[in-house]
Amino acid sequence: MAPTPPVPLAERLRPRTLAEVVGQAHLLSPGMPLRLAFESGRPHSCILWGPPGVGKTTLARLMAQAFDAQFIAISAVLGGVKDIRDAVERAEAARHGLHPQPTLVFVDEVHRFNKAQQDAFLPHVESGLFTFVGATTENPSFEVNAALLSRATVYVLQPLAEADLQALIDRAQETGEVPALAPAARQRLVAYADGDARRLLNTLETLAVTARAQGRAEVDEAWLLATLGERLRRYDKGGDQFYDTISALHKSVRGSDPDAALYWFVRMLDGGVDPRYVARRLVRMATEDVGLADPRALRLALDAAETYERLGSPEGELALAQAVVYLAVAPKSNAVYTAYKAARTLVARDGTRAVPLHLRNAPTALMRQLDHGRGYRYAHDEPDAFAAGERYFPDGMAEPRFYEPVPRGLELRIGEKLAELRRRNAEARAAAAGAPPVGK
Repeated sequence: MAPTPPVPLAERLRPRTLAEVVGQAHLLSPGMPLRLAFESGRPHSCILWGPPGVGKTTLARLMAQAFDAQFIAISAVLGGVKDIRDAVERAEAARHGLHPQPTLVFVDEVHRFNKAQQDAFLPHVESGLFTFVGATTENPSFEVNAALLSRATVYVLQPLAEADLQALIDRAQETGEVPALAPAARQRLVAYADGDARRLLNTLETLAVTARAQGRAEVDEAWLLATLGERLRRYDKGGDQFYDTISALHKSVRGSDPDAALYWFVRMLDGGVDPRYVARRLVRMATEDVGLADPRALRLALDAAETYERLGSPEGELALAQAVVYLAVAPKSNAVYTAYKAARTLVARDGTRAVPLHLRNAPTALMRQLDHGRGYRYAHDEPDAFAAGERYFPDGMAEPRFYEPVPRGLELRIGEKLAELRRRNAEARAAAAGAPPVGK
C-alpha cells in the first residue's frame, strides 16, 4: 500500500475557527460586516473578492461549520454544469434526509464559469436550497452575472499585512518544522510573500526541506536569496491588479507627483509588464492630461517610446522614466480632451449640416458657377493673417465653444490670443450688421 502523501503545511495551518483567522480585520473584527453575518445564525449568499492566499476558501469552510451546513466545493476551473447538478442533488438529499441539514456550495474562481453556468445557480439560490459562496480574484462587477451578483453580498478581502504574515511565520515555527530565521531573512520572506499567506507557507515549507537536507539550523538572508532565486512579485498582468496599477500611475502623473508616478512605474516593470504598454499609456497621458499646456510633452513621450524600441531593457526603461517624471511635473490641461469629447457628442446628436458655399472646394468651372467658394476670405491676405468676422460653422448653426484653454503653461498665452481674436470677430460682425462696435 502506497504511503499517504504528507499534508502541506498551508493546509495543516488552515484556521479551524474564526478566532484563528489572520487578517481581514475590516470584515471580521467585532461589529464588522462578515463577523455579524457569522454571529447572525442565518447564512446568506456572498461573493468573496480578493487576491490569492488571503483566506477566501477558509472563510467559506468556516461559514459552513458555523451554520452546521454540508460543504460542497466546486472548482470553476475544472468543473461544469454536471458538478452543479450533482451539488443540487446532494443539497436536496441533505434537506430531506433523516437529519435535515442546510448546504453551502462554494465555487472557487467563480469568474471562470460562463453566463449559462452562473445562471444555473439562480433558481436554487432563490429557493433557498443552498447558500452560494463564490470566490474570485477578479472584479465581480465585470466577471459575475448581474442576476447572480444581485442575490449575493460582495465582501472585499485585502492582501495580508506585514504583521499578519509575521504572525503566520510564528505559527509555522511553533510546529517545530521550520528553521529559525535571521531578522533580515524574515523580512525578505515577508516581502516575497507579498500579502499571500499560501505563498508564504509554501515557501517556508520548501526552505525547511532544503535547510534540513543541508543541515542548516538557521536561514540567513544570503542563503534565502540563493535558494529562492530571482525575487518574484505577484502581479496579474491581465486582471484587476494590472489595471489598478496603471490607474495609479496615470493618476499620479495627473496629480503632478513625480515620486509616486515613478513608484507605480517601477512597480509595473517589477511585475513583468511590457514596457511598450507603459510607453503607449505615457503618450495617452501627454495628450489627455498635459495637452497644449506643454506640447513638448507629447514629443518627449514619443521619443521615449522610440528610445525604448532601439535600446530595449533595461537601458530603454530610463527614457520611459524620464518621460514619467516630465509628464508629472509638466503643467496640466485636459482642455483639448474635453473639447474633443464635446465635439463628438454634438456631432453624434446633430444632423448632417451642409458645408456653407463659401467654404466649399471649387476645382471646376461648374462648381464656381454654383458659387462654391464665392466670398471666401483668404486669411493670409488679411491683417495679421486673420479674417475678422468670417464664419466657419454651417449656416444657421449657433457657434459652440468646445475649446477653453486653461490658465497654465502655454495655454495661458493661447487663451489670451483666442480672447483677442474673438473680440475682433465680434467687432467685425457687429460692424457688418450695422450695430455699434463692441464695447462702444
